[in-house]
Amino acid sequence: MSLFGKKYKLIAPLTGKLKDITEVNDITFAQKFLGDGVAIEPTDGVLLSPVEGKIVQVFHTKHAIGIESKGLEILIHIGMDTVELKGEGFTAFVNEGDKVSVGDKLVEFDIDFIKEKGFETDTAIVITNSDEFKSFEKQSGNVVAGQDEIMTVKK
Repeated sequence: MSLFGKKYKLIAPLTGKLKDITEVNDITFAQKFLGDGVAIEPTDGVLLSPVEGKIVQVFHTKHAIGIESKGLEILIHIGMDTVELKGEGFTAFVNEGDKVSVGDKLVEFDIDFIKEKGFETDTAIVITNSDEFKSFEKQSGNVVAGQDEIMTVKK
């Protein structure tokens, strides 16, 4: 089977407002230094898996997760600069090496706590190997975790 024209769909890992990655208030994500993608301004603090795949990284501060899915390398980064919280307000439900399906709970986080500490909650969903793909079709508007498609990536 040829890989040309192959499509990969990502489902919303959070409920909230979907926006282009260029709209986040963090130059590293907004200028796509880590790859192309989208962000969600969450309305609840439950992060689900957007794909079927394998957890390749759970940051010790639990604010970010790496997932590999059929050649896609996905980084989900909860909030901006939230590494500074040193894991406070975050609970991870997966470990490196775990297999996940769409909708599996990955992390719970306290939105109010994050905001009280002065951090933004916009969550980046980035394809870190973007250069291997030719197009990114991104949705917009409000999305529901585990249900709505947020992005289609084409090889």
